[in-house]
Amino acid sequence: MYHRTAPVRLMTVLAAAGLLLSGCGTAAPSPAGPAPTPAATVDSAAPRLVTTYDGGIQVLDPETFKVLADFPMEGFNRVNPAGDGRHVVISTAKGFEVLDTGAWTDGGRHYAQEPAMTDVVFPTTKPGHVVRHHGKTILFSDGTGEVTVFNSADLASGQPRVETHRAEEAHHGVAVELANGELVLTLGNDKERPGIVVTDADGKEIARNEDCPGVHGEATAAGEAVVIGCQTGVLIYADGAITKLASPTEYGRIGNQAGSEESPVTLGDYKQDKDAELERPETVSLINTETKSLAFVDLGTSYSFRSLGRGPHGEALVLGTDGALHVIDPATAAVKNVFPVTAPWEEPLDWQQPRPTLFVNGHTAYVTDPASKAISAVDIETGKITGTGTLDAAPNELTGVTG
Repeated sequence: MYHRTAPVRLMTVLAAAGLLLSGCGTAAPSPAGPAPTPAATVDSAAPRLVTTYDGGIQVLDPETFKVLADFPMEGFNRVNPAGDGRHVVISTAKGFEVLDTGAWTDGGRHYAQEPAMTDVVFPTTKPGHVVRHHGKTILFSDGTGEVTVFNSADLASGQPRVETHRAEEAHHGVAVELANGELVLTLGNDKERPGIVVTDADGKEIARNEDCPGVHGEATAAGEAVVIGCQTGVLIYADGAITKLASPTEYGRIGNQAGSEESPVTLGDYKQDKDAELERPETVSLINTETKSLAFVDLGTSYSFRSLGRGPHGEALVLGTDGALHVIDPATAAVKNVFPVTAPWEEPLDWQQPRPTLFVNGHTAYVTDPASKAISAVDIETGKITGTGTLDAAPNELTGVTG
């Protein structure tokens, strides 16, 4: 059965002490954990980039690519924006840990300080997908099947109040909480992942579909339509109903997606060879959540699961192994532009190994090139490379915050 538990309050000793010690003054709010430097006001929002490398995590200035902070960390660690424009969630051996990038906006004023690891942690085994939607951060634990939801903005005050849910069984899954409290949650166990279930704000089941073998990944489109990938197409949840869109081929896996609030169309990968050790597809999928239809674009080059992104106006972006950024109009499925960025590359067999990676922040696409330890900033509308930098370690995962 699906379980929904009452909200609980988690408070670290440090956060509680911060409340007790607070007094008069106009200082900016401080994160959980000691601040290495006091916060200073700055003229404008200060975006930050965060990249992983073999041995740690670095916070970068996105204009100069200067390393603002370096945090040694063993193992393969994944990074995702927390959703508040300031913090980044790191999946580690401890669970979900939180990094403060040191830049934020509060009350119309902009602040910056040295990045720091916080004391905020959500302990679990096999930390999985991190989803941000409608001011909430949703964490899914593959090891326990537990879903943790909190207000993204609450991270600025320390360990946030959380609401927890639990999947029927532990599995590699994902969850999305909508504005009305409905929860879209994958179904599965260690042997199969057949579909999704949707519950209302009280935990009552309102929809279910188990015609989605190998369920994986999610994206939310305009109007809060949620798209979940399958080995045979996708499931779309919208307006209280689940719709299955079947792939045109018997095996047509759409497992990684990128959504945009500016578009009713989500961008997905598309794999057709079930037996491949590593399929290097050259076709991407476009899932229209309004017309409930699938379209496909042949790029003429392959890409990886870290190649998908969305532009500020809903543009569908794909970083190809030809070294170019392909810009697609999701409404027409037409390739509008192809902008060269890196040298051609090949996706490694091991999914944890570094490969060129795309991250989009506003009107800028950031692209890494691990082979040359390089990172570039690309204007999405013109294709102009507005900045380049060389790092001291080969970058692996890449994410960032708006500041």
